Amino acid sequence: MFALGEAGLARTQARSAAGRPRLRLGLAVKLAVAFIGLVSLVLAVSGGLDMWLGYHQAKDVAVQIQREKARDAANQIAEFISDIETELGWTTPGRWDALPLDQRRYDFLRLLREVPAISEVAEIDGAGKEQLRVSRRDPQGTTSGADFSTNPAFVEAEANVVYFGPVFFRNGSDPYMTLAVAHAGSHAGVTVATVNLKFVWNLINAIQVGRNGYAFVVDRQGRLVADRDIHLVLKEADWSQRPQVKAVLAGMHGLAPLPGAQIVRSHSGIRVLAVYALVPRLHWLVFVELPMREALAPVYALLYRSAALLVLGLLLAVALGTMLARRLVVPIRRLQDGADRLGSGERSEPIEIHTGDEIELLAERFNQMAAKIQEAYETLEAKVEARTRELQASEQTARDSRLAAERALSDLQRAQDRLVETQKLAALGQLTAGIAHEIKNPLNFVNNFAELSEELVGELQTTLARAGDTLSPEARAEIEELAQTLNANLDKIVEHGKRADSIVRNMLMHSRAEGGERRRVNLNALVEEALNLAYHGARAEYPDFNVELRRDYDPALGEIDVFPQELTRVLLNLFSNAVYAMRERRRSRPPADYAPVLSITTRAKRGGAEIRVRDNGTGMAAAVKAQIFNPFFTTKPAGEGTGLGLSLSHDIVVKQHGGSLEVVSEPGEFTEFIVTLPAATAAPASRPAGGTA
Repeated sequence: MFALGEAGLARTQARSAAGRPRLRLGLAVKLAVAFIGLVSLVLAVSGGLDMWLGYHQAKDVAVQIQREKARDAANQIAEFISDIETELGWTTPGRWDALPLDQRRYDFLRLLREVPAISEVAEIDGAGKEQLRVSRRDPQGTTSGADFSTNPAFVEAEANVVYFGPVFFRNGSDPYMTLAVAHAGSHAGVTVATVNLKFVWNLINAIQVGRNGYAFVVDRQGRLVADRDIHLVLKEADWSQRPQVKAVLAGMHGLAPLPGAQIVRSHSGIRVLAVYALVPRLHWLVFVELPMREALAPVYALLYRSAALLVLGLLLAVALGTMLARRLVVPIRRLQDGADRLGSGERSEPIEIHTGDEIELLAERFNQMAAKIQEAYETLEAKVEARTRELQASEQTARDSRLAAERALSDLQRAQDRLVETQKLAALGQLTAGIAHEIKNPLNFVNNFAELSEELVGELQTTLARAGDTLSPEARAEIEELAQTLNANLDKIVEHGKRADSIVRNMLMHSRAEGGERRRVNLNALVEEALNLAYHGARAEYPDFNVELRRDYDPALGEIDVFPQELTRVLLNLFSNAVYAMRERRRSRPPADYAPVLSITTRAKRGGAEIRVRDNGTGMAAAVKAQIFNPFFTTKPAGEGTGLGLSLSHDIVVKQHGGSLEVVSEPGEFTEFIVTLPAATAAPASRPAGGTA
C-alpha cells in the first residue's frame, strides 16, 4: 500500500473524475436489453411474417367466397330475366297479331297468371301503334292505338330483337324495368312487358356472407336496384360515385382497367372488402361486401396468439438476460472498484478474480499495471511540478516579449505615418507659401496702378470739361466714351485684383503653421459660442434676413481634446455657408412659402463625438458634392468666395484632429455636414509655415 501527497492526490482524483465518463446505462442493463431485444426481434419478425401470410390468405378466402356469392346472384338474376323473356315468346310467333283480339287478350292474361313478376303487357304493331294493353289492374285491357314508334322499347326491340329498359319506380313502389321482345318476321311488331324487380330484392336479401356481410345491385348507370335496406331502393339512391361502383363503371366504359377486390368505406362508414359480378346481358353489377374486421378475424386471432408468445418470450428473455448479465458484471465491478482505489491513491490488495476467461486475464494485467504505477508515482509528482514551473516561466517570458514587440511595432508604424504626413505637408506648405509670395507683389502693383489709373481717368474727364468748345462735338463724345470704357475696365481690374488678393491671403493661411494649443474643452459650449458669433455676424451683414436656430446638444457629451481656435474656424465656415445657401433659396421663393431653419446637433459616440450642421437651403447636386472639399472649388459668384474654406476645414478636421468631415444633401431640400471627432488622438505634427505674407 502507498500514499501520495495531498496536492498530487487531489489532482489525480480531479483528472480521474474528469476523464471518466458518467455511466448512463450499466453493462448489466445493456446485456439484458440486447438479449431481450434479440429475442423480441426474432419473435416480432416471426409473428409479423405469419400475420402477413395470414392476412393475404384470409383476404383471398374471403374474396373467393364473396365472388362465388356474387356470381351466383348474378346468374340467378340473368336466369330470372331469361325466363321472363322465354315466357314472352308465346306472344311473339309469326302471324300472332293476326289472331282475334280476344285470343290475344287471353294469351296476355295467361302470361300474367304464369309470370307473377309481369305487372303489365302490351302489343305494338309493326307501325308502332299500340293494339292491346293488359295489366293486373285492368284485366279487360285497352286498345288505345297510341303511337310508340319513337319509344326506345319499340325501336331497340325492332333493331336488336330484345330490349332491356332502365329501372324505374312507380309512385314510390317497387322497382320496375321494361322488357320488350320483337315478333317473328320483319317489322311484325313488339311485345312490351313491365317487370317487377322485387324478386331481385328477395334474392339479394337472402344472400348471407359471414355474420355481417351483405349484397346490393346497381344498374349500368350506378342507380341502386336492390339492397337489404328497401328504403334506400325506394329513394332511388344513386351510387355511381361510391368508390367501388365508380371504379367498375369506369372499367366497363374502357376508362380504366377493371378492378378486382376493393377495400373501401361502405355507405355506413365502415371499412369493407367489396367484390362484384356482372349480370349477363343486363350489364348490372352485383356487389357483395364483408366488413374487414370479420374478413380478417383469423388474422386478429393470429395477432393475439403472436402477442401472447411475444410476452412469454420477453419474460424468458428477461430471466435469462439477468442471469447472464450478473455472471459478467460481478467480476467487472470488482475491476472497477480496484481502479477506483488506484485512482484515489491507495492499493490494499491485488484483485482476485477466478472466472477462467478473459476477465481473469484482465485482472492479472491490472495488478501488474498497479505495481508499475506505484513505482512511477514516487517521483512523478515532483517532476511534473518542476516542469510546470519551467513551462509557466517560459510562457510568461514569451508573452511579455510578444507584447513588447507588438507595442514597438505599433509605435513605429504611427511614427512613420506622422513623419510621412509631416513631410508631405511641409513640402506643400513651402510650395504654397512661395507661390503666394511671388504672386502677391505683382498683384499689389496691379491693384495700386489700377486705382491710380482710375484717378488719372477722372482728371482726364475734368480736363476735358475745362477744354470747353476747343474740341469738336464728335471728338468730345468719342473721348468721353473711351474714358467711360477705360474706367469700367479699371473697375473690373480692381474687383478681380481684390479677389485674387483674397485668394493669396487664404493660401497663406492654408499653409501657415497651426495656431493655438490642443486642450480639453466643452464641445457644446464651443459650438454654441461659434453659432452665436456666426448668427450675429449674419444679422449685421444682412439685416433683412432672419433664420430659425434649432439646437439639440447632447448633455452627456462633456469635454473633448481639440484645437479650439481651428475647430471654431471650421464651425464658422459651415455656418456661413449654410446662411448663404438659405439666402439663395429665399431669393427664389416668396417669404410666405419658405422659412429658413438651421439645425445644430451634437452627440456623444463611442470613442468620440459627432456634430451635425443642417440647413434647408438650396442643397447641392452629386457632381458638386464630389468636389466640395477640393481647393479653389466654389459655386459662389466671383467676389463672394475663394473655394478654400471647406478645403481648409477638411484639413483641420481630418488631418489635424484625425476625424472625418462628410456631407449629405438633396438638391432643393437640405444640406447636412457631419463632423466626427475622436475622443483622444495623438497630436499630429504642425504643418510648417510656407512663409509670411
